[in-house]
Amino acid sequence: MEPLLLLFPLLSALIPLLLGSFLGSRWSSIITTALIGSSLLVAVSTIPTIFNHGVVYFPLFRWFSISLLEVGWAIQLDSLTVVMLLVVLSISFLVHLYSISYMAEDPHQPRFFAYLSLFTFFMILLVTSSAFPQLFVGWEGVGVCSYLLISFWFTRRQASKSALKAMVVNRIGDLGLIGAMVLLYHETGTLDFSALFLISHSLVETKVLLLGWEQPLLVVVGFLLLLGAVGKSAQLGLHTWLPDAMEGPTPVSALIHAATMVTAGVFLLIRCSPLIELAPPVLSFAALVGGLTALFGATTGLFQNDLKRVVAYSTCSQLGYMVFVCGLSSYNVAAFHLYNHAFFKALLFLGSGAIIHAYSDEQDMRRMGGLVRLLPFTYSVMLIGSLSLGGVPFLTGFYSKDLILEVCATSSSVYASFVYGLGVVSAFFTAFYSIRLLYLTFLSGSRGFKPIYRIVGEHEAPIIMLCVLVPLAILSIFIGFFSRELFVGPGTDFFSFSVSQLPVHLSQDSSEFLPLFIKSLPLISAFGGGTLSFLLHFFFFRAILAFQLGKFGFFSYRLLNGRWFIDSIQNRLVVFPSLRFGYNIAFKLIDRGAIEVFGPTGLYKLFDRLTLSYTKLHSGYVYHYVFFTVAAIAFLLFPLFGFEFRPLLIILLLCVISLFK
Repeated sequence: MEPLLLLFPLLSALIPLLLGSFLGSRWSSIITTALIGSSLLVAVSTIPTIFNHGVVYFPLFRWFSISLLEVGWAIQLDSLTVVMLLVVLSISFLVHLYSISYMAEDPHQPRFFAYLSLFTFFMILLVTSSAFPQLFVGWEGVGVCSYLLISFWFTRRQASKSALKAMVVNRIGDLGLIGAMVLLYHETGTLDFSALFLISHSLVETKVLLLGWEQPLLVVVGFLLLLGAVGKSAQLGLHTWLPDAMEGPTPVSALIHAATMVTAGVFLLIRCSPLIELAPPVLSFAALVGGLTALFGATTGLFQNDLKRVVAYSTCSQLGYMVFVCGLSSYNVAAFHLYNHAFFKALLFLGSGAIIHAYSDEQDMRRMGGLVRLLPFTYSVMLIGSLSLGGVPFLTGFYSKDLILEVCATSSSVYASFVYGLGVVSAFFTAFYSIRLLYLTFLSGSRGFKPIYRIVGEHEAPIIMLCVLVPLAILSIFIGFFSRELFVGPGTDFFSFSVSQLPVHLSQDSSEFLPLFIKSLPLISAFGGGTLSFLLHFFFFRAILAFQLGKFGFFSYRLLNGRWFIDSIQNRLVVFPSLRFGYNIAFKLIDRGAIEVFGPTGLYKLFDRLTLSYTKLHSGYVYHYVFFTVAAIAFLLFPLFGFEFRPLLIILLLCVISLFK
């Protein structure tokens, strides 16, 4: 039954791709949604198996065998895999159902559903893999599908550019994963997870030569795996593709940001915890990168005006939380936040899609306002999602987000205190821009055009969208409370077969005994940010305008609205020099230079000159033809007779004299 986890999404992708023109948009969407729902039911049925056996292994077939490397396709089910399956398939099913209504007017609906299902298939392949090669196929597959989905409306230039940017930036992280695989196979002769994790402690003293220095193998492999996670999960430095991915349809944004591509990097860190746990420098660096990413995403979202970009930068910030808690060796807490985050982030994106769908595809919040009366249901679900994101007590986001900061407060990591401060400040800014989003979109005065508002009043979420947003809203309220004891409760061994923690890190978990002020500080920070945003926007809006018109305020607005100018800096330092190098060296010197001179162009010119010279030899004079005939005979006979064949040489000399007569 477990192979159906892969078979149903694969059929869901192939049927509309091959038969979409015969089935039509309606049946293509129904069939794909039904198949994804069937795969979700299969995933739910595997839960008792995991509780009974811990880890279940289903070999499928042998893929290839090279020397001692034998790679097969298999399905490995453990607690981490089941959690990811539930997240991926539940969000994917709801996104498919939502897209039936959202993409109803698109003429290429079968192709869209095929891409969505293919995206789901590769993500399931990634999370159920039992070895690095199989994981890498799923890893690259979700990258290709993200390119196809972001550029789905390929006639829009910005969509095509954003898709290319996502593909190129992720290639940097993919190099890290490839390098880790090469090193592990070179040193161990295997890429199977169970074998590698079993011998991981014996690799602690292994050294590799890197740039002339000997470095511990696990440290190098850990940094390469972290590079892969930084690219896929959009951490600081390789995050630039994430906000530009908003150019795709809104259901694509929900699927990429909530359940699939961006969670792949965090999943890689959790899955490879037996290797990363033995490399302390990697853990420290992961904590630092995650903390800075959390702060960067939270501050950048403060002054974004695009509705979907605000939610996108909140994703970047929340992924930072997951990465830095992995750096503190609390992988179960990271998985708990990944699980909770998927539901309220999907709610925010799909709620944003309902606003955009109703508001004539407008995404700029400065042209909205006053929608609370026209879209009351959409306002309700966006309010639930925003409060859960902000960490309001007893909502889903509160149980995992505050726990992350509590774990950080008890950690003995060298960067723990610094990262804790970054996390608390990030919570303040997250609450601030969450209230700002609600105010500019729903609660402020109307700032759009009157004809659009007349249309909006008739376009509250259709029944299919309603059927998607209601369960997501319920999960965003209750799922954190009902699942916390399973994931992070005292004494739980839910992840005992999936993650590995050193005893020294296990003994650090004393968050239950923190002082009340330390436990309450994240909540105080979030409450302060939300309250300040509420007061400023509702009662002191002129103060915000005065701040933005001042020198410091104008600089701050430009800095944060311009994404800390990181894109511009990367363009000036990396992209433009690379393009100039490619044009002047690779293109002009190599392609149009050496390759053309010694390649097709050079050969063409050489043969052209030889042909021209050959045509000039046909002068029409008999003595010229006699000369060439005698010269050819002399050339052939000279090796045999040498200078002893004097008569022929005399005749040849006479012919030469006559040639210049």
